[in-house]
Amino acid sequence: MDPNGLSPYIRVALDNELIPGWLIKERVLFDYELLYIKEGAARITVMDEVYHGKPGDIFLFKPKQRHSILNRGAVPVRQPHIHFDLYYQPDSPDVKVSFKPLNEIAPHEMSWFREDLCSAPPFELPTYIRLHNPLAFEKMLLDLIHDYNLGLPYGQLYAKGAFIRLWTHLLREHQWNQNSHLHSHWLQLTKVKHYLNHRLDADLSVEQLAEMANLSSYYFIHLFKQAFGVSPIRYHLMARIEKAKEWIQFTDIPLTEIGERVGFGSIHAFSRAFKKIEGVPPSFYRSKKK
Repeated sequence: MDPNGLSPYIRVALDNELIPGWLIKERVLFDYELLYIKEGAARITVMDEVYHGKPGDIFLFKPKQRHSILNRGAVPVRQPHIHFDLYYQPDSPDVKVSFKPLNEIAPHEMSWFREDLCSAPPFELPTYIRLHNPLAFEKMLLDLIHDYNLGLPYGQLYAKGAFIRLWTHLLREHQWNQNSHLHSHWLQLTKVKHYLNHRLDADLSVEQLAEMANLSSYYFIHLFKQAFGVSPIRYHLMARIEKAKEWIQFTDIPLTEIGERVGFGSIHAFSRAFKKIEGVPPSFYRSKKK
């Protein structure tokens, strides 16, 4: 499933409290529920596994996943939460929130069960996530809930955008949870990335960049690629070619000079690198300008 086509439908968005002794009996959902523990503590059982949820915890209940929620404490549990479809479907407005176990689901309701897309690539999110930065997530979630319940025009459209920001934050947090070494070196990696974006006129080496990050060359390349999807040298080359493409399209600067401005010693080296990234020679974009 392509995350770039994400088109969520928000079904319910609430910020409420569970009083002491409150119990949501075991049930299955047709859709997803994203529940955040803001205050208090809850005993949450998912597929017979027991969690003791505390402030900063997130639970992602998935379609057909058995779960129950109990406040066994002496204070209310504040639990902002949303029910949603990850991708809008024609029947999305008609599907209800379930409070029933699977054996009580009526035959006509069986078609309401959504496919669990969160457990497979590209998301691969677990049921329980402990956040590094709960305050940022909390603010985004509460803003979404607040606007959704105002009932303003285009509320569902706003909710889609707010959800995508929230979802992206959650995916990043999960990636950092899975790759703590990446999170611990994040400042070094972003420092190098910033440097690459501002040194488009130079041909840089891995050794220089690794030294800047205070890492071995091998480990630096591994972390950079894991963080940004490409090697540092390829990232730099792509940034240089992108800047060159701008100058080719929007100025009359000769191609040879543009190549020099982005760190290439000859028009031949510039053309080879440009074609490697864009699949066409630099002159292609100059001709498109006319």
